[in-house]
Amino acid sequence: MTEDRTEALLARLAQVLPQRALMIGDAVDPRYQEDRRNRPSARPPFVLRPGSTAEVAAGVAACNAFGQPLVVQGGRTGLSGAHRIWAGEAVLSLERMTAVEPVQPGATTVLAEAGAPLQRVQEAALAADQIFGVDIGARGTATIGGNIATNAGGIRVLRYGMFRAQVAGLEAVLADGTILSALKDVEKDNCGYDLNQLFIGSEGTLGIVTRARLRLHPRPVIEANAFVALPTIEAALVLLTRLRAAVGSTLSAFEIMLPGAYHGVTKHLGLTPPLATAAPAYVLAEIQAPAGAAEAEEIFMASLVAAMEEGLALDAVVSQSPREFQALWDLRDGCPEYVRSLQHVASGDISVPTARIADFLHESQAALRAIDPETAFHVFGHLGDGNLHYVFQTPQKEPAMARLLQLVSDYGGSISAEHGIGVDKKPFLHLSRSPAQIATMRLLKTALDPQMILNRGRIFDMPAAG
Repeated sequence: MTEDRTEALLARLAQVLPQRALMIGDAVDPRYQEDRRNRPSARPPFVLRPGSTAEVAAGVAACNAFGQPLVVQGGRTGLSGAHRIWAGEAVLSLERMTAVEPVQPGATTVLAEAGAPLQRVQEAALAADQIFGVDIGARGTATIGGNIATNAGGIRVLRYGMFRAQVAGLEAVLADGTILSALKDVEKDNCGYDLNQLFIGSEGTLGIVTRARLRLHPRPVIEANAFVALPTIEAALVLLTRLRAAVGSTLSAFEIMLPGAYHGVTKHLGLTPPLATAAPAYVLAEIQAPAGAAEAEEIFMASLVAAMEEGLALDAVVSQSPREFQALWDLRDGCPEYVRSLQHVASGDISVPTARIADFLHESQAALRAIDPETAFHVFGHLGDGNLHYVFQTPQKEPAMARLLQLVSDYGGSISAEHGIGVDKKPFLHLSRSPAQIATMRLLKTALDPQMILNRGRIFDMPAAG
């Protein structure tokens, strides 16, 4: 926009928003340019910081009238670059919209604003003797709006499903300032299209989620976990099948670490490794059981003992106290921090059919070492649902990542399991979505945001006019 139009827009925003909801020029804090991957981000000309859905609607409507592009930001913990700022883009931050209502007696949902950190929702659930089904390492910073926008997964998808499964209702603002509110606390409501689904996983390109009604789950009475060393990736998959058959839906997590991640994170955190046994794969398995399922823990332990007796597992340690239980999870939670400390690191948030993971890991490691024989691997992730955080080190990051993502496609997987496409994976979208699917996405974008002001250039580019 020209300088005159920018000044006119700022005058309009000053009229429709309170003073603290608008930062301009030198008052814009550098934090809005922060990126967890330390990639460059332009300085925005202004930042909108609305404190309510009505303020979001007023600010967005003004920007739409002037054709001002906006980047929607939550906790800025995204790993695909959607929150990074391009020249000329302003920021709409939801950091002031952090309210989480207390859970009402007898209710199984909680109402939260989009800027509330995930941890606040978890705490509200625990105060009502319930739990929230999604947990991720960035729980203290990642926001509910961002989790919805990327359809976050985390460590317990195996039991509770992706973030989409937790959403009972949404309130969202469209690009022209229209408010869509569907926050009824009812389980059944089939009145035409479920518009809520449009915004889950849309990465802020179709509208801005401002509030969400989220489903809660009964708090488990029994929690137990074990860290297991396995002779092969194939053995890990067999153990997963055995545990699913033995304990059913009480199996809440089944996380994998390859040796590079396991030894690296223990050294990075200054911890004594829970297992001294050298192995090609390590797994952290967890069960959560409700009241009346006390036998689940016994079956879990018996299944692990049987696995060791058969040679399916090499070694195992089982938590004997809440402190030990948390210590094993601290090891897994520390993996992202560890890999961010490495040089020449690349990371693919990918998924492949669980049954094909062993073959995929063998073939992909060989393919990447053909590009650079010195490639080091630090893979970890959610083996139970096929989602791997495929982290590796090489100066040849670009050709290696392109080869990896092509292999993901060849194996019938997804190039983005839970972090979204954003900017960084946009060139590879065609590997996971057909031309017809991408064309339909563009139709939705055109219908809901004809001025292209919301997170433009994220997920896909629009064809040039002409």
